[in-house]
Amino acid sequence: MPDFSALDGQGGQLPPRWSRATRWAVGVGVVLMVVVGIMLLFLLTMATNNRLSYERNYNWLFAANVLVAGLLLLVLLWGGLRLALRLKRGRFGSKLLLKLAGIFTLVGLLPGLLIYVVSYQFVSRSIESWFDVKVEGALTAGVSLASATLDTVANDMANNTRTAGLQLSQVSDAGAALMLERIRDQIGASDVVLWNASGKAIASAGKSQFSLAPERPSAQMMRSLREQGGQRAVSSIEGLDDADDLPAGNAAINAKVRTLALVPSSAVNLLEESRYLQATIALPETLVRNALAVQEANREYQERALARAGLQRMYIGTLTLALFLAVFGAVVLAIVLGNQLAKPLLLLAQGMRDVARGDLRPKPALSSKDEIGGLTRSFAVMTQQLADARSDANRNLLQLDAARSNLQTILDNLTSGVIVLDSDGRIVLSNPGATRILREPMAVFQGKHLREISGLQDLARVVQEQFELFFGDPASQQGRERWQQVYELDAGDGDVVHNTTSLVMRGAELPDAQRLLVFDDISEIVSAQRAQAWGEVARRVAHEIKNPLTPIQLSAERMAMKLTDKLEPAEQALLTKSVKTIVDQVAAMKRLVDEFREYARLPAAKLQPMDINALVTEVLQLYGEENATVRVEASLDENCPMIRGDSQQLRQVIHNLLQNAQDSTAQRAQETGQTPGVVTIETRWVDAAQRVRLSISDSGTGFAPNILQRAFEPYVTTKTRGTGLGLAVVKKIADEHGARVDLGNREEDGIVQGARVSLSFQPNEGDQAG
Repeated sequence: MPDFSALDGQGGQLPPRWSRATRWAVGVGVVLMVVVGIMLLFLLTMATNNRLSYERNYNWLFAANVLVAGLLLLVLLWGGLRLALRLKRGRFGSKLLLKLAGIFTLVGLLPGLLIYVVSYQFVSRSIESWFDVKVEGALTAGVSLASATLDTVANDMANNTRTAGLQLSQVSDAGAALMLERIRDQIGASDVVLWNASGKAIASAGKSQFSLAPERPSAQMMRSLREQGGQRAVSSIEGLDDADDLPAGNAAINAKVRTLALVPSSAVNLLEESRYLQATIALPETLVRNALAVQEANREYQERALARAGLQRMYIGTLTLALFLAVFGAVVLAIVLGNQLAKPLLLLAQGMRDVARGDLRPKPALSSKDEIGGLTRSFAVMTQQLADARSDANRNLLQLDAARSNLQTILDNLTSGVIVLDSDGRIVLSNPGATRILREPMAVFQGKHLREISGLQDLARVVQEQFELFFGDPASQQGRERWQQVYELDAGDGDVVHNTTSLVMRGAELPDAQRLLVFDDISEIVSAQRAQAWGEVARRVAHEIKNPLTPIQLSAERMAMKLTDKLEPAEQALLTKSVKTIVDQVAAMKRLVDEFREYARLPAAKLQPMDINALVTEVLQLYGEENATVRVEASLDENCPMIRGDSQQLRQVIHNLLQNAQDSTAQRAQETGQTPGVVTIETRWVDAAQRVRLSISDSGTGFAPNILQRAFEPYVTTKTRGTGLGLAVVKKIADEHGARVDLGNREEDGIVQGARVSLSFQPNEGDQAG
C-alpha cells in the first residue's frame, strides 16, 4: 500500500520513489493475492474430479480467503480514512487522488460485478441441472439392473450346484474327491467342498484341498437352506463390499458367488448323515465392474443430491471470495496506480505553486522515460532557467541600482541644480543643488508643474519658451545638443525678498520625451567680477581725484589770505564764503577718495573660530542709550555654535548694518513725525539648515524695489549723503566668510514696516548646537 503522506501538497516535497518498506508491502500483498487466486482456481478445477479433496481443503482455503479479504479491507479502510482526512483538511492533490482512485475502482469493480452475476447464475443453474429426474431414474434403473443381473447369475450358479449335488447322492465319502473334481470342472468353480451335517469337510477340490481348515458355510446360508427344506440351493455374493478398498483395476478380483446345496441321500442307506455341497464360483469381471460403477455413481448422486444446498453454497462462497479478492485487489491497484499517475501531476502542481510564490529552487523530477516523466524534467529545467534568469536580472538590477546610486550621489553632490521635466513641464526629478539654488524644497513639488511653485512662475515661463524654441525650430538644433540662457532670479520667502540670483541655464532633450534643465548660480562670480571692476574703478578714481584736491584747497586758502582786508566788506564776505565752500567740498572729496581706497584695498579675511554672540555683545557697547539716537535691542541664541570668521571684518559688517538701520529708522521718524522705532539684532541656530543666522531689523522706510535688485552694487544708496559702499563692503566680507546674505522688507498687511538684513554662517568644523 503506498504511503499517502508522501503526496503532501502543503509545501512538502514529493519523494522520487516509494520507501523500501512500502515496496515490500505492495510486493507481498500482490504475491499473496496471486497465490490465493491460483489456489482458488485449482480448487474449482479439481472440484468436479475429486470431491473428497475439495471438501477436505475447502475449510482452510475458505479461512485463508477470509483472512486475506479482511486484511485487504482493513488496508482499504485505512487508506480511505487517510484520504478522507486529507480531503477534509484541504490538502493539495486530495481531490485529484480521490478522482483517480474512484475511476480505477469503477473500472475494476463494474466488470467484476458483471462477471460475478453471470457466474452466479451459471453455477446455480449448473448445479440444479446435475440433479435432473431423468438422471436419477436412469441411475436407479441401472443399479436395479446390475443387482438383478448379479442375482440371476448367482441363482444360475446355485442351480448348477444343486444339479451337481445330485451326482454325489450315490457316491460315498471315500470316492467323493474324484467326483468333486469333475463337478468343479463342470460348473467352472474355483473351489468345491463337501461338508457333513456336523460341519466337517469330507472332501474338497480346488484351493480348499490345500487348506487344513477350509472356510465353512456361513450360518446364514445354512439356515436359509434348511428353511427351503433342502429342495433348492442358496447363494451368496461376496467381495463386492471390499471392492472400494482395492485399486481401481482390481476391483473384481475377490468378487465371487458362494453356493450351498443339499446332497440327496441314497435310498439304500436312509440313516446316512446329511451332506452339503459348497461351491465358490468367480463372477465375470466385466459384470462386477459395471455393477460397481453403477452402484458408485448412484451412491455419489444420492449423496450430492442430499448435499445439494451445501454444495451450492460452497461454490457460491468460493466465487464470492474470488470476487472479493479481485475487487479488493483492483481497488488497491487503483490506489497504487492512481498514486503513480497523480504523483507526477502533483509534483508539477506543487512546482507551479512554488514558482508562483517566487521559489525557484531546484525542483525534483521523475526518472521514468514516459512523457509525464519528461514533462517533470522539462519543468525542472525550465525552473532552473528561470532561476538563472532571475539571478541575472537581480545582478543587473543590483548593477542598475549601484549605477543609479552613483548617479544620485553625483547629483546630490553637484553644485549645479538639476531638474528633469516631462513633456508637460511637470517635475520628474530634482537634486539638492536645485533646492539650494532656488531656495525651494523641490522634492516636495515632484509631479507638479514648475509654474505652480511660488516665485518661479517667470522662470518656468522662460524655460518653457526656450524648450519650445529649441524643439520648434529644427534649423536651430543643427549642430546644437542643448540651449543656454542667463536669467536673473528674484526669489522670496514670506516677508523677506532675497537678493537677485544670477543663473546660467542649459536645457537638453532626454529619452521618453523628457527634458533636462541644468542651472548654476553665478551670483558670486558676477558679484566678484563687479566688485573687482568697482575696486579697479575706485582705485583709479581715488588716484585721479586725490592729486588735484590738495592744490585746489591750497589755492583757495592762499587766495583768501592774499585778498583779506583788501576788499570791501560785501566782497570780503562773498570771498570767505566761497573759500569755505571750496575747502569743505575738497574735504568731502578726500573722504570719498579714502572710502574708495578702503573698498579697493579691503584685505583678505583671516578666519578663526569665534563666538558670534560675544562679538555682537562687544559691538553693542558702542550703541548704548547714552550714545545712540535710536535704541538697539539684542536677542542672542545661546545654542549658537562657534563659527569661523575675521572678528575685525565682521565688526565692520555689524557697524555698517547697525548704522544703516539707525539712519533708516531716524529718517522714517523724521518723515512721519513719530517717535523712532527700535533696531533689533538677533542670532539664531537654524537646525534644519545647519547654519548660524545673524539678522538686523529696523523700523525704517525699507528698500525700494529698484534699489533692492542692485543693493549690493557700489554707489547704490537711498541716503542723500551716502556713498553706496556700505552694503557692497558687507557683501564682499560675507563672500570672504562663505556666508550668504539675504535682505528684504518686513511687511504687515502689505505695508512695509522696515528692512531686514541676514547673514548665514556655517558652524566651525566639529562644533554644533547642543
